[in-house]
Amino acid sequence: MADLKDEIAAYDTMRADLEATSLGKWALVHDREVIGIYESFDAAAKEAVHRFGRGPYLIRQVGAPPISMPASVMYHPVHG
Repeated sequence: MADLKDEIAAYDTMRADLEATSLGKWALVHDREVIGIYESFDAAAKEAVHRFGRGPYLIRQVGAPPISMPASVMYHPVHG
């Protein structure tokens, strides 16, 4: 299983291709592979939690500068 540093490195190697095809969308990366491209962060996060639980995985908006969040931040989908 890759750790978050590996997921970021994998995303960085795919960045140019992703920006050419999916600019502004959200990429989900797990085990150094793009699992999917999503229209929203919420959709990417729901899929990530469903498939991989607590991770690690990377969700990044294609073309946006990277942001850092504390490890304690966890996605909790709103049911409604």
